[in-house]
Amino acid sequence: MNASNQAVVVQHVTKRYGNFTAVSDLSFEVQKGEIFSMLGPNGAGKTTTIRMILDILKPDTGSIQVLGGTINEQIKDRIGYLPEERGLYRNVRVVEVLTYLAQLKGLSSGEARQRALELLERVELEENADNKVSELSKGMQQKVQIITAVLHKPELIIIDEPFAGLDPVNTQLIKDLLYEMHEDGTTIIMSTHMMHQIEEMADRLLMLDHGRCVLYGDVQGVREQFASNAVVVEGEGDWAALPGVTAVEPGENGREFVLRLAEGTTPDQVMNAVAVGADYHVRRFELAVPSLNEIFIQVAGNGNNHHHRQS
Repeated sequence: MNASNQAVVVQHVTKRYGNFTAVSDLSFEVQKGEIFSMLGPNGAGKTTTIRMILDILKPDTGSIQVLGGTINEQIKDRIGYLPEERGLYRNVRVVEVLTYLAQLKGLSSGEARQRALELLERVELEENADNKVSELSKGMQQKVQIITAVLHKPELIIIDEPFAGLDPVNTQLIKDLLYEMHEDGTTIIMSTHMMHQIEEMADRLLMLDHGRCVLYGDVQGVREQFASNAVVVEGEGDWAALPGVTAVEPGENGREFVLRLAEGTTPDQVMNAVAVGADYHVRRFELAVPSLNEIFIQVAGNGNNHHHRQS
C-alpha cells in the first residue's frame, strides 16, 4: 500500500460507550481524489466514525491517519466538515459569517470575502448575502452551511447527510459543486441514507451495520457481486421461449422485462439466442444488477452473515 495515495486510513478501530460498542474493529481506506460513501441505518456507527476521523472523539483501540499523518491543527485546516447537526451564528449577516469562518481556516479577510460571494452566487444565494442567517429558510441555511465546509478549498471534505432538506433543484446545485471540487482533486467522504445518490456519485462505499463493516468496495463491483442470474431487456419478442429463461417478470419502467436464467445459463447465451432469432427486437439488454437499496436491505437484515464481505 502506498500511503501517499490514501487520504484516510482507519485500522482496527473500536469505540465503546460503556457496554455499548458503537464501532467494532473497523478498517478501511479512502483514496485521494475519490468520492467515498459511508452508509448504514441510524446507529450503525457512521457519525461516530466521522468524529473519530476528525479527532472529535478518540478511538478506544486502533489507529487513524488523515492526509498522511496523525491529525493535528494544521491537518484540520486542510479539511472541510459538514456535521449532521447544523449550527450557524443566527444573528449575523451571511457574508460575515462565511468570511469569519474562512479566516479561521487561514484565508485573508479579502480572499475570504471574495470566495464567500463567489460561492453564494454559485448556489444562487447572492441576493441573500446581507441577510441575517435567522432570516433564511432551512434549505438556504443548509446551502450556507455547505459553503462553510468548502470555502477554504480543503483537500478533504467530510459531509454528513449533504442533501437533507434540499429540494431537487438545490440538490443538483450542491451535487454540481461537489463534482467540481472532485474534478479539482478534492477527496469527498459522504455519509448519507440516500442510496440513489451514492449509486450516482460515489466511487467506493463502506456499509456499516451495528458498528461493523458489512460491505466495502467499488460501488459497481458491490452491485455486480449481488447480481442474481438475470438480465433486463427492453424490446419485443417472446422472451419466455428463449432457452434457459425460467421466468419473465415486468421491470421497473413498464417497458422492460427481467428474465430469470436457469443455473448454468449465461447472459451471453441468451444474447446469442436473441441475436439469431428473427422475431426479437432489442433496444436494451444488460445484466440485472440490484440497487444499493435492495442490497442494503439484504445485508443489514442479516449483517452478521456478510461480515467483511469484500468485493
